[in-house]
Order: sequence, then C-alpha cells, then structure tokens
Amino acid sequence: MPIASSDIQYRLSGGASNTDPNAALGGAISTAGGGLITTDTLNNVWDNVSGAESSAGDTEYRAIFIKNNHGSLTLTSAKIWISSNTTSADDTIEIALAGEGINNTIETVANESTAPAGETFSAPTSFGTGLSLGNLAAGQAHGVWIKRIVSAAAAAANANPYTLSVQGETAA
Repeated sequence: MPIASSDIQYRLSGGASNTDPNAALGGAISTAGGGLITTDTLNNVWDNVSGAESSAGDTEYRAIFIKNNHGSLTLTSAKIWISSNTTSADDTIEIALAGEGINNTIETVANESTAPAGETFSAPTSFGTGLSLGNLAAGQAHGVWIKRIVSAAAAAANANPYTLSVQGETAA
C-alpha cells in the first residue's frame, strides 16, 4: 500500500518524552504520544502572544520533525512548504531545514527567542519552491525549524492558523 498522508507525522523536538510545545527547542525527536502534533489543535506548536510581545514585536523559534511513519516504503523527493501562512497581517511564519539532516538530533537553542545557528529561513509557498527533505525511508525523520515573527504594535488575533505541507513520491 502506498504512503498515505496519515503516514507523515509532524512531531515535537525536545527529547523522546517531550509533550510540551514550549520545550520544542531542538534536540531529539519526541516519541511520546503527546509529542505528535495534530491539526486543528489550538497552541499545538506556539504559546499565545502576550500584550507586551505584540506591542514590542517578537520573533520566536520551534523545532519539529517530519517523520515517515510508513512500515516499509520510502517517501522520495519529499519537500515541505507553507501552504497557508497566518491570517493576521501582523505576523508571519518562515521555515528552515535543520542542518543536521535525516535522523539526527538537532541543535538545541537556549530559549524560544534564540535563533538556531546557520539555518536560512524562508517562506516557500508551493511544492515547486519547497525545501527539500530528500528521501525519507520508513521510520526516518528530518528536523525543521519554524520561525514566528510578530510585528511591533500587532493587533490581537484569535485562532491565527497556518499550514505546513509535506509531499513526495511513493511506490505503489
């Protein structure tokens, strides 16, 4: 059976037992049940932006992993991109591949305001411009950094979603 979208997992970083998105600041992939990032869940990666943060502006980082959870097939030529950026005009999301590559523990940053060293962030909007994850064999994962940029004097926004998409080829 080919790889289905349900076989592609988005998982927190921060160590095998991490289930706290605020602690997803690099390190090993979370294998805990709560480390699986689900869609349509408020604050599944980010905390709320405080009044002080929205007034002054704020840039924060999180590290996640994209995992091929299929039992035997490789996801080939896989890419990740931002298929839908935030709905607020006062903030935006950018992504970068973790430089450590496939199946490696990624750099840990000191806090959510510290940028990872050497990563280049961008906001690709399609498969064609997406960042290449390469070939992910069954069970393999690649680290991805997410950057949230909140402009100074940002207006309050409820439920401000964005969507990351992953796509690749698979054998039948």
